[in-house]
Amino acid sequence: MILDYLNPANYDWKLILGGAGLIILKLIGIIIAFLIVKSIGKRVIQNSFKKVVDRENISLGRARTLESLSLNIFSYVLIFIFVVMIFEIFDYDATALLASAGVIGLAIGFGAQGLVSDIVTGFFLLLEKQIDVNDYVTTAGFSGIVEAVGLRTTQIRGFDGTLHFVPNRQISSLSNHSRGNMRALVDIGISYDDNIDQAIEVLQSTCDRIAAEDDSIKEGPNVIGVQSLGSSDVVIRVIAKTENMGQWAIERKLRKALKEALDSNGIEIPFPHQVYIEKKSE
Repeated sequence: MILDYLNPANYDWKLILGGAGLIILKLIGIIIAFLIVKSIGKRVIQNSFKKVVDRENISLGRARTLESLSLNIFSYVLIFIFVVMIFEIFDYDATALLASAGVIGLAIGFGAQGLVSDIVTGFFLLLEKQIDVNDYVTTAGFSGIVEAVGLRTTQIRGFDGTLHFVPNRQISSLSNHSRGNMRALVDIGISYDDNIDQAIEVLQSTCDRIAAEDDSIKEGPNVIGVQSLGSSDVVIRVIAKTENMGQWAIERKLRKALKEALDSNGIEIPFPHQVYIEKKSE
């Protein structure tokens, strides 16, 4: 009985080879169709994002991230369709495959809710232009410069050099300090014995000179007036608007120039004095 199964003469080789040839032809056809559709879809997605960049003024980094996401989703869907078609060639019930995929997807969904939340949040951060590379932001308890915006995490470089990896789902509120001009603020004190109007005139003259020298200043600097009355000084406030990330350099430059101007005009910048009383021994 077993020998009958092993005897090649008992098989219709023309039928077997014909069926195998048909399957091979179908596989080749599906592979060719897969490659053609993948190439056309990739080209369409890339051209679409090029047009979006030109029309909507989206940054190149954001456009590439969204393009990569779209290509990945397209590839995954195409691969799944390709696998289903191959199973159908071998007369395997594709509905069972879909059911299995649904069960697996459900299990993954319960186990990776955080990952899905990260990806969804990251996608909308990029799509809505809330954040971009090199922006100065404050979010999730961190402040610093954005170095990378991904679909799962956002990388923020703190001013002490620490690189923070923030999961996108933790970005529930975001403050972007790099949209529009920034404010430079300097408070400088003079003594109560000095003339306030003269001090304001000296300070404003110095501010006008610095404004003419530095192109990063967009507005001002202007002497607003007396900000507060301290224990030993009268505090005068100076405000300017600068280009993004230039406010700290302008503040340092203003402090130096204003201090030198007050010194040259004999206006004192008071500082606390300590008086020691020496007790004489009896």
